[in-house]
Formats: sequence, C-alpha cells, structure tokens
Amino acid sequence: MSTAQHDVTSTANLNRRDHGLDVLAKIDGHAGTSVIDSLTDVSPALGHHVAAFAFGDIYDRPGLDARSRQLVTIGVLTALGGCEPQLKVHVGAALNVGLTPDEIVEAMLHAAVYAGFPRALNATFAAKEIFESRGVRPSSAAASSR
Repeated sequence: MSTAQHDVTSTANLNRRDHGLDVLAKIDGHAGTSVIDSLTDVSPALGHHVAAFAFGDIYDRPGLDARSRQLVTIGVLTALGGCEPQLKVHVGAALNVGLTPDEIVEAMLHAAVYAGFPRALNATFAAKEIFESRGVRPSSAAASSR
C-alpha cells in the first residue's frame, strides 16, 4: 500500500523534485544533477529525496544565503569524514556561489580543531582536486610557492 508520504510520483512530490532540481542546478550545476542521475538505476527514490527534500525544501529556505549554506555544508562534511565524493561536489558548489578557495580552506582548517587533523587533511586534499580542475588555488598557496 502506497501512502502520499512514500509516493514519490504524486503531483505534489514531483513538483517538489522539480523545484529541488532547479535549486540544485543553480548551486551545483552539472555535478549535482549527475549525482541524481547516477541513482536512477539503483535508488531513484534516494535521488528524488535528495532533490526534493535537501535542495527543494532545505537549501531554498530563507535565513541563510547560498554562500553560508555551502560553508556550513563544507564544515559538516569535513567533520563527518568519509564524505569526500560529496565534499568535492560541494566545494565546486561553494566556488559557484562565490566562496573563494581561501574561505574554503580556512573552513577546513577551522574544522580540524573540532573534527581532527585526519578529517581536515582528507577534506583539504579533496578540495585541492577541485581547485586544480578549475584552475584556482588559495592565495596562501600561491604566496608560499614563490
């Protein structure tokens, strides 16, 4: 028996998903959409909930701007550890919404105090991959290589 809560194909839930996909595209661009698409053949319901709930319901709430939301997300993913694939997507999203590489690295360094150095190191190496792919780097890294 299917209830409205579990019926991801109801009109209301499809509208939430579509709204979430629009928000996701503005923040993450192709990287976020490809995560949702990669779930189609294994767990389309998970993809639906990431789009509808995480991006449609939560990311689009008033109270925090996109930069602040990405900064919080980077801090949490750094602290959790083991989330490097998601962290890479969100580092890219952070750059998309105006955070600088310096701000991203500083957030990860700050997380080291609370989450530990191994998690901050792993997060920083994940961010480094995204920075390199985008051709950007923190100004502190540029200054130290001179």
